[in-house]
Amino acid sequence: MSTPAISIDALLARYDAILFDAYGVLVHAGGPLPGAAELLGRLNDERRTYFVVTNDASKLPTTAATRFQRFGLPIDAARILTSGMLLAGHFAAAGLRGRRCAVLGPADSACYVEDAGGVVVPPDEAFEVLVIGDESGPPFIEWVDAALSSLLASIDAGRHVHLVVPNPDLIYPGADGGFGFAAGTVANMFEGALALRYPGRPDLRFVRLGKPNSPIFEDAMRRAGTSNVVMIGDQLETDIKGARAAGLDAVWIETGVTATIPADTPPHLRPTWRMAGLAAVAQETAR
Repeated sequence: MSTPAISIDALLARYDAILFDAYGVLVHAGGPLPGAAELLGRLNDERRTYFVVTNDASKLPTTAATRFQRFGLPIDAARILTSGMLLAGHFAAAGLRGRRCAVLGPADSACYVEDAGGVVVPPDEAFEVLVIGDESGPPFIEWVDAALSSLLASIDAGRHVHLVVPNPDLIYPGADGGFGFAAGTVANMFEGALALRYPGRPDLRFVRLGKPNSPIFEDAMRRAGTSNVVMIGDQLETDIKGARAAGLDAVWIETGVTATIPADTPPHLRPTWRMAGLAAVAQETAR
């Protein structure tokens, strides 16, 4: 079954709000994708409701907005919803406020944990919570090895450690058509090590907060003030699956991680619509 194409004009006529993934839709690691600035400028001029819904937990909304604006994308912080923002609700629900937390990632990842009520400690100290905020930041191998050693020491001593990764993404689109590993891959590394050392312990797994899980979509609908929302994303397993699970229509855009949609793709991963890319949308807007 083929996925029908849709134009931006048809989307705007059909839906009250649009959600954009960031990487693979608006930007890659090196800058903006073609057509993104033109489309966002139009949406701002027309006072349309839209949000950037991203699994990136390495940047606070203000940091992300500054980066977007440096790329020429007119996005302010109030329009940005990140998986890092989900930590506050998770910490409250899981009773993690005041707990000692090791955080892998840059300074903004640590800020998310502190804002959620966690007490950030170095990864080579004893901790009660391990948060994988991002694969970037301090020296990766040193910090991962230190966190793994501390984690295993705590488990060996019979202490429980809560494991959480806001960003379940495995890879992300880099510059010049390349790709990089994302935080979800780091979580898989830890889970592989834990399964090797402690076989038969399904409790030693990370809680995954971001897309495709529903809370970030529910927050977007709450902020938009409507459920008549469509998601534009590049990954079937996160953007499309999450939107469909939340009851939303979804547009697969062909500029990111997912290269094709196999004919046997199950319904929960199949997008409602497809777009070649925002460059085509920008040309359409200009006509």
